[in-house]
Amino acid sequence: MLYDAERRDLSITVAGDAMITRRMRAFQEPGFLKLVDVLKGSDVSMANLEMLFHDYENTWQWSGATYTRSDPRNLEELKWMGIDAVTTANNHSFDFSEGGFLTTLDHCREVDLPHAGGGRNIDEARSPAYVDSPRGRVAIMSATSTFSETSRAGPGRPDFRGKPGVNALRHDINHHVERDVFEALQKAREELGYQSHDDALHSFGFRGIEEEGHNDSELEFLENKFTLGEEFSVKTSVNREDMDGIGKWIRGAQKQSDWLVYGAHCHESGAAGEFHGPCRLDPPEFLVEFAHWTIDQGCALFAGHGPHFLRGIEIYKNRPIFYSLGNFIFQNESVLWLPDEAYRRFKLGYDQTPGDYLDTRSGGGNRAFAADPVFWQSVVATCNYAGGTLREVVLHPIDMGFGRPIGQRGRPVLAEGPIAQQTLRWLQDVSKPFGTEINIEDDVGYIRL
Repeated sequence: MLYDAERRDLSITVAGDAMITRRMRAFQEPGFLKLVDVLKGSDVSMANLEMLFHDYENTWQWSGATYTRSDPRNLEELKWMGIDAVTTANNHSFDFSEGGFLTTLDHCREVDLPHAGGGRNIDEARSPAYVDSPRGRVAIMSATSTFSETSRAGPGRPDFRGKPGVNALRHDINHHVERDVFEALQKAREELGYQSHDDALHSFGFRGIEEEGHNDSELEFLENKFTLGEEFSVKTSVNREDMDGIGKWIRGAQKQSDWLVYGAHCHESGAAGEFHGPCRLDPPEFLVEFAHWTIDQGCALFAGHGPHFLRGIEIYKNRPIFYSLGNFIFQNESVLWLPDEAYRRFKLGYDQTPGDYLDTRSGGGNRAFAADPVFWQSVVATCNYAGGTLREVVLHPIDMGFGRPIGQRGRPVLAEGPIAQQTLRWLQDVSKPFGTEINIEDDVGYIRL
C-alpha cells in the first residue's frame, strides 16, 4: 500500500461538552495525565465546545442560564490535552450575540483548532472541518436542535449576504390528544381570540404562501400543533428541509475525506425515563431518526451531547451512536463576569459578585447541577476501526469532582473504583433498550463486535 490511510484502520475518541474556563496543563494527578494520554493516543480526538472565547467585546443576549466566556488562551489547553477538533453548534453559541460567536470561531482559527457547526452563513455552518491524521482524513460536522431563532444561521443570495450562526436542526412536534381535550383547545382558541387573530394574519398575507385547506383533526394553539388521537402522546420528527441541506454537505464530505463523523447537541427528551434537571433519560424520537439517517448517509460515528449526562449507546449497522456523552469538562461555575439579569433572577443586588451568584444558584451545592452526581460522571469513548469496520468501543469513565468546591470541581480525571463502576453500570442500563451489551473489565467498559 502506498498510504497508511488505505488500510482503513483508525481510532476516534469522542468526548462530551467541554465547558472549560481554566488552565489544564498545570495539574499532575496520575488519573488526569492518563486521560490526556488516552486523548493523545487516539488518531483523532474531538469534543463539543460549549463555551465562548472572547474578552467581553460584544453584548450579551437573554439566556436564563450561564453566560459562557473563557480566556481565548484556554483553547490551547484543549489542544494540549489532545483535542484535535471541536463542534461549536449548541444553545450557548449566542450567549454574547453574533459577535461573541464569530470571535470564538476566529480564535479557533488562530490556534489552528478545526471547528464545525457554525459560520457566517448556513453553508459555512453545515460544512465540515477536516482533521488530517496519520491514518486518514476525518470530516467532522455538527448541528444543534437546541437553539434560539437569533442564533440560527441563514442562507445568502446574490444580492444579500447570509446570516451568521449555528447549523440548527429543527424538528416538528405534534401533540396527540383525546377528543374532549381537542375540543376544549378548539373552544379556547376561538373564545380567547386566537382564531380570529390567526385568520387576520393569514388574510394580511405577510406570512408568505400558506397551504390552503382545513383539517378538522389538527389545530395550532399557542405555537403548538395538536392532533386528534385515541391517546395522549408527543411525536417528533426531523425537519426535512434541514435534513436535505445537511445531506448535501455529508455527500460532498464523503468525496473529500476517508471518514465522516457527525455531532449533535440536543437538550430535548423522549417521553420516558427519569428526569435529571429538565431532561429525561430517553433521547427524543427525532434525534434517533437523525442519528440513524447520518449513519445511512455514510457517517462512521454519531456523537450526541446536550443534557449534560450520559444517555444510551446504540450500535446501528455496525456504527456507534452515542445519544449523549454527558460532560467532558464542566467549569461553568468559573466565569468571571455576569450581566445584571442573572443576579436579578436570584434577587441579588449590586453588592454581590459572580462568586455569590454562582454559589446562590446552586444553593451552596445542594441543588441543580451541583446536587446530582450524574452531571459529574461520564465517559470518554474510543472507537477502534480495522479495515473500515468497527471492532471495539472502549469506554473510559471520568470523574469531574462531584461534591468538591467550585474552585476544584469540573476538571476530568480517569475514574477508579466505585465511581468508575457506578458510571459504567449506569451506561449499561441506559444502553440496554438499544440492545447494546457493555462488558466491564476492571474500571473500563468495552463494546466488542
